Amino acid sequence: MKNHYTKSELTSFTKDVFLAMGCSEADAQIATDVLVKADLRGIDSHGVARLIGYVRLWEADRINPKPDIKVVHETPSTAVVDGDRGLGLVVAPAAMKIAMQKAKEVGSGWVSVKNSNHFGIAGYHAMMALENDMVGMAMTNASPLVAPTFAKERMLGTNPIAVAIPSAKQPPFIADLATTTAANGKLEILQRKEEQAPTGWIQDKEGKNSNDPHELKNGGALLPLGGDREHGSHKGYALGSIVDIFSAVFSGANYGPWAPPFVSFLPLSENPVGEGLGHFLGAMRIDAFRPADEFKSHMDNWISRFREAEAVEGKKVIIPGDPEREMEAERGNNGIPLNEKVVEDLREVGKKFGLELA
Repeated sequence: MKNHYTKSELTSFTKDVFLAMGCSEADAQIATDVLVKADLRGIDSHGVARLIGYVRLWEADRINPKPDIKVVHETPSTAVVDGDRGLGLVVAPAAMKIAMQKAKEVGSGWVSVKNSNHFGIAGYHAMMALENDMVGMAMTNASPLVAPTFAKERMLGTNPIAVAIPSAKQPPFIADLATTTAANGKLEILQRKEEQAPTGWIQDKEGKNSNDPHELKNGGALLPLGGDREHGSHKGYALGSIVDIFSAVFSGANYGPWAPPFVSFLPLSENPVGEGLGHFLGAMRIDAFRPADEFKSHMDNWISRFREAEAVEGKKVIIPGDPEREMEAERGNNGIPLNEKVVEDLREVGKKFGLELA
């Protein structure tokens, strides 16, 4: 079975699937770009491996392929956007464009989103700001799979945060991280590889450490960043909570344990507190703080100095975004490797719509 695919092969197939779901040409393209960018950057858990999940949500009538995305409340620098149950892959970029437009006008723009769905990698949306000499931020709440420190109950999602900061000659600073020790997609990868999970990633239904990557199916939970109290899990819990509040309490989306699950076979909450999933997007114009060229020159200096930091033996100091940038260059040249189970899922999706994976 073929296990390496070019960017163009995955782009063509994925876009055709979104078109078959009823998305417009433009929306199918942007949704595809988000997924394929994740695979190119080595974030396999959020790339085309997720495509079957979006299709199943669409089949369950939880995704509207032709959403009427609109601003329902705003000030000069803020807005609340209703995603009309659209693909988060489409809704989030639309919201980021609104944030950037507000930043152009008044220096910064902040947009909270409700009534959306899973939006792929947070970094994609944050990076949209770079071309406009802006700092970009993106975050989203997600399916409740995470137990707060000292809890057995799942209350939060993996709730990622991404920040993209431009520079001049150096590659941009791009931080894109879950507020858990590991994202759920990492467990899915371990399941496909039939490997154990490292200690500190998950706990069983009694709140004890587990190494079983299938633990979530048995009532277990993911752990906040840090893994346990002694290693700072209360800080990961706090960060995940901030994302949840900014994304959902601000906008009117479902928050905490009421956030809708990504998998279609799990039921929605019988007593929702809002509409759909929530996101939070932000853009800040650099020249709202200091001249852009001056700032980017100092970012180059910051990045260069950190790269030169004395490293422990056998290691090197990296800047956030370095591994993904290097992976994107490598996979752009040599193709994107896909796990056999992912290929099977894509072929299953193809059969639904009479499409063939190259």
